[in-house]
Amino acid sequence: MERGVAALHGERILLGVSGGIAAYKSADLVRRLREAGAEVRVVMTEGAAHFITATTLQALSGHPVRTSLWDESAEAAMGHIELARWATRVLVAPATADMLARLAQGRADDLLSTLCLATEAPLAVAPAMNRVMWANAATQANVATLRQRGVAVFGPGAGEQACGETGEGRMREPTELVADLAEALAEGTTPKRLAGRRVLVSAGPTFEDIDPVRFVGNRSSGRMGFAVAEAAVRAGAEVTLVAGPVKLATPAGVRRIDVRSAAEMHTAVLAALPGNDAYVGAAAVADYRPAEVAGQKIKKGAGPMTLLLERTADVLAEVAVHAQRPRCVMGFAAETHDVEAYARGKLAAKKLDAIAANQVGVPGCGFDADENALTLFWNGGEKTFATARKADIARGLVDWIADWLGRA
Repeated sequence: MERGVAALHGERILLGVSGGIAAYKSADLVRRLREAGAEVRVVMTEGAAHFITATTLQALSGHPVRTSLWDESAEAAMGHIELARWATRVLVAPATADMLARLAQGRADDLLSTLCLATEAPLAVAPAMNRVMWANAATQANVATLRQRGVAVFGPGAGEQACGETGEGRMREPTELVADLAEALAEGTTPKRLAGRRVLVSAGPTFEDIDPVRFVGNRSSGRMGFAVAEAAVRAGAEVTLVAGPVKLATPAGVRRIDVRSAAEMHTAVLAALPGNDAYVGAAAVADYRPAEVAGQKIKKGAGPMTLLLERTADVLAEVAVHAQRPRCVMGFAAETHDVEAYARGKLAAKKLDAIAANQVGVPGCGFDADENALTLFWNGGEKTFATARKADIARGLVDWIADWLGRA
């Protein structure tokens, strides 16, 4: 059993499945919840039955699947109330736009929505819908309402969608939802170590335009920085995230500022800096940019092309010596070789409190991967984080920041 997921052992999870294409993932979700030691019972909406059968979910959960308020045998003893009392956690996955709207309105016109009203167990939803539906102001207002009521919102993720479009709206993967549930359970007993603190995080790449079509960029996905932002807000901090051009969903409770270039990153970070207790510079900010940006597309010639580059501002170094410098400034270093030597060199040269360094090119880790492995260096010490989910490493980094801030 994975670390953290063990928290679900013995939990009674009521899984609600609403009618969206992502319902096919619910079968794997049931299996993984049971592998984590949870007991699972499933309730489906009428729409969900068009995407996955009750027979499948019954076989995987080991319990009959409920689909209707009008089941005479189950309701003879007020079965929906009994089921609502049985659950220690309720997860609606997928939660369609329609289901989110009905939950926000407090409707009880089918079994699943009725159970969500009748239970005293913590409620979580995993949104799943087209990117435009997710971005719609009505959906965002419904999600905001649910969050204000204490409903946990897991995701959505970003990427290719069943409709052929790309963007935010994908239901998180079953393994991610299991981890989300375990983390939510742990939060109830874990002190908010950054309560009252403000944390500024930068993440993702920057793109430096050559002409209206081409740019100079890098392979950073932003996942590590986004994981740090999410871990910090879960630790109780007020978090601002300055994000380069990435296709990642904004973590719940995080204020996000989108930028594209190194110059925009520099401006946004310095503008957001005052009043923060910690800065985590996880962004892969370009070191160089084209000295001139062509107003029109540069046409291909017969011979070679020379591109003149100029240095960009060093955002991390400027933050470290800024008049309104946070008490903790942490940088990141992605190196291909001599990782410790280069990392400690940057630690000293840029006057950082700590630097998290990893070696790029390791299969399954680093760029655009869900896992990472790194070593955190500071003056007088170091800590190695073995290969693990970026979310787990992020929590370790946030714990270190909390320790650092607590020393004063």
